[in-house]
Amino acid sequence: MKLFNYFRSSASFRVRIALQLKGLGYDYIPVHLVRGEHHDPAYTGRVGDALVPTLLTDDGVALSQSMAIIEYLDETHPAPPLLPAEPLARAQVRALAQMVACEMHPPNNLRVLNYLVQTLKVDEAGKNAWYSHWARSGLEAFERQLVLLAQQRAAQGLAPSVYCWGAAPTLADCCLVPHVFNCQRFNVPLQGLPLTMAAFAACMALPAFQQAQPSACPDYQP
Repeated sequence: MKLFNYFRSSASFRVRIALQLKGLGYDYIPVHLVRGEHHDPAYTGRVGDALVPTLLTDDGVALSQSMAIIEYLDETHPAPPLLPAEPLARAQVRALAQMVACEMHPPNNLRVLNYLVQTLKVDEAGKNAWYSHWARSGLEAFERQLVLLAQQRAAQGLAPSVYCWGAAPTLADCCLVPHVFNCQRFNVPLQGLPLTMAAFAACMALPAFQQAQPSACPDYQP
């Protein structure tokens, strides 16, 4: 497999985590977003939305969108699973993942930040305030959801979660960790989020998450 991605892209980071958790080898193909390499015809010819990541399967089929890629990997390489077996739990993990991928990430992705600065002429302080508002408010909602899930697990006699859900990393953790990395880069306050940050710390203690992080990528730039 080949993964077209950018070291700083949180969507790419999600997929790298999933590949590492499953022990799957792949060729790392850098696509530098800031330089506009995702608009190169050689890349846009593979995928309609001209975004990263793109996974080129062993059969040469190009898959886009990180969530779809991760679920494809989970279905074709089911061990270790990134979604629980029980339908309700699967829905709960997907909901956590989508809180990041569909609610927190879109307002703060590179295209939006560039539009704020280049077209709407928002200054650096305004851009950072925008980022911090959406990132922090999203994490506060995520923390509230983790509290509710913890209460539900306790009522069912289940052990407290080590990660976002349960005793092993899931799709939710693949999404949360890159978002927290971005928050750290933009100096978003992270205090007062005990369950969220405990899940993040548990993930970052694992080699798979360490090996997938931006600083471990061949195209990394400080």
